[in-house]
Amino acid sequence: MGRLILVVLTIVVVLAGWSAVFTVDQAQYAVVTRFGDPVDVITEPGLRWKYPAPIDRVMYFDKRLLVLDQPAPGDPPREFLTLDKKNIEVSTYTCWRINEPQKFLENVGDRDIAEAALGDIIQAELGKVLGEQNLSALLSTDPEERKFGAVTEEILATCAAQADREYGIEIVDFRIKRLTFPEQNRTSVFERMRAERKRIATRYRSEGAAEATKIKAEAEKQRSEIQSKASRKAREIEGKAEAKATEIYGQAYGQDVEFFQFLRTLASYKASLTNTTVYMSADHPYLKLLRDGPKAPTLPEISDDLAQTE
Repeated sequence: MGRLILVVLTIVVVLAGWSAVFTVDQAQYAVVTRFGDPVDVITEPGLRWKYPAPIDRVMYFDKRLLVLDQPAPGDPPREFLTLDKKNIEVSTYTCWRINEPQKFLENVGDRDIAEAALGDIIQAELGKVLGEQNLSALLSTDPEERKFGAVTEEILATCAAQADREYGIEIVDFRIKRLTFPEQNRTSVFERMRAERKRIATRYRSEGAAEATKIKAEAEKQRSEIQSKASRKAREIEGKAEAKATEIYGQAYGQDVEFFQFLRTLASYKASLTNTTVYMSADHPYLKLLRDGPKAPTLPEISDDLAQTE
């Protein structure tokens, strides 16, 4: 009987000692509760001690970065109304993690409840901020009109402050991953968008055609001015060339009048009698050179002294 009691006591001591030891993984937080009240928060991994159960119990929480998708896969899309009364469907994701394990335990307790509470905060703030913006602020291609980044940052800042204050949750990032129109409105909205883009394209083409006409007119004006200057310059050069030619002709004519007339007559024959049939009398003055031949040049007289020497 005494041996049985000893065995039972040994087993109880071993179990008590076993339940007094626990380990914390590097991806976990641990909160030690004593009769349900938190007494210790462990944020570093390792081997730890506590009072045996049921005095102390250990609650483990994920230390890693978690992702909340809204809507969840399989859930219907959620609609929001913009300031200009446009219905839109928005899908988001939120990156979060537990920042204060004890506050998290006291206010939400586990991940499912935490994500439900976090989703309510985000959806409320998302509806509020989108309701203050026109649709063009979310979808415009004009950088001055687009406020998509500012809207996202505003939602992130507000939700992060509330989640940290109430639940001990840190929201690391928030993004809108899809923004579209409800199925029943999508066709009409796209048609309006196409019509608007077509109107803008027509305006751009009209402005381009007007600018092209302006450029062509300016180019034509410059071409006319350049041609006018070139023609004037050409006439000036031709006038100077003709004057110079006349001067050269005059000088040549003055040096040997008969030879000059001889060359001019040959040039005239070449211009008028080549490949041309001309009928005129044989004694015509124009044919004198052809009839009589060139006149022999007059040689200078030889002096008597030079003749006697030879």
